[in-house]
Amino acid sequence: MAELRYHPLTRDWVMIASHRQDRPQMPKDFCPFCPGSGKVPASYDVMAYDNDFPALSPTPPPPDDVATALFRTEPAYGKCEVILYSPDHDRTLPELPLPHVRKLVDLWTARYEALVADPKVRYAFLFENRGEVVGVTMPHPHGQVYAYPFVPKKLALETESFDLHRAETGRCLLCDLDAEEARDGRRMVHDNGTFRIYLPFFCEYPYGIWISAKRHVRSIAELTEAERDGLADAVRTAAGTLDALFGLRFPYMMCMHNPPVNAPGGDPDWHFHIEFFPPMRSDAKQKFNASSETGAWAHCNPTAPEEKAEELRAACMRYRASGAARDVQGQ
Repeated sequence: MAELRYHPLTRDWVMIASHRQDRPQMPKDFCPFCPGSGKVPASYDVMAYDNDFPALSPTPPPPDDVATALFRTEPAYGKCEVILYSPDHDRTLPELPLPHVRKLVDLWTARYEALVADPKVRYAFLFENRGEVVGVTMPHPHGQVYAYPFVPKKLALETESFDLHRAETGRCLLCDLDAEEARDGRRMVHDNGTFRIYLPFFCEYPYGIWISAKRHVRSIAELTEAERDGLADAVRTAAGTLDALFGLRFPYMMCMHNPPVNAPGGDPDWHFHIEFFPPMRSDAKQKFNASSETGAWAHCNPTAPEEKAEELRAACMRYRASGAARDVQGQ
């Protein structure tokens, strides 16, 4: 079964993909994303790979005969791709040389541009799940991209907020938030000239850092060459900062927020940014999403963002010192 079902209470769509239950747990001695597996080329730097168990498909089957006047279904149209970061099975994003991460930025951009060119696609979502605690079954370093035929609820709400702020002030909401964070300074982690890394005033997770473009740019596709270099540095620094907190590969969900596309009313207001959701509040304690967060969408952060930002700044300095040395050595 693969179809979309409409949730009338939240006015959102749910992907029903029961075939994904058949996804295998890969044996310890085999990885389909490593060269020599027969699934990928014998040599590559970064590459896009069609998901073997997609929730969305460019040729979806018809929905099951379960719809009524109230219960709506649609075909699960779209695309799900895996973005392979490196042929090295054991080298994660913060451990890659900066020129290699720049190749990854270019691939992210190319896949985003290709997917949003489909007029049926309304949102292209680039993301990475890292670590077993967030459900990763394939440890080889990779991210994903989903091309949806609808705008997911959170992104629809962000779009409404951008539009409302623009209507009320004539300015971009995220430009104003970024400027306020920069003026305050207490939650800033790093500024590389083209991107800011900070822990937002309203962050929902103890270490939920954001990356935001300093220039008002709507999507990853609009970045200049210098800004692509800056994004490579920023994503590597953000992930490396989390690793440097406790000297371990910190689990996280990294979510890129580009604008909705192919909207009937034209291009909505937007500002490109990335949100991290690291599900840990220490090296050994998980930050669970319990009833309040899950059932009511009422988040509770058990830590003070200003205090956690101090930890992140120190970790960022440690990581960047080691990262700079690694780049000079060409590793």
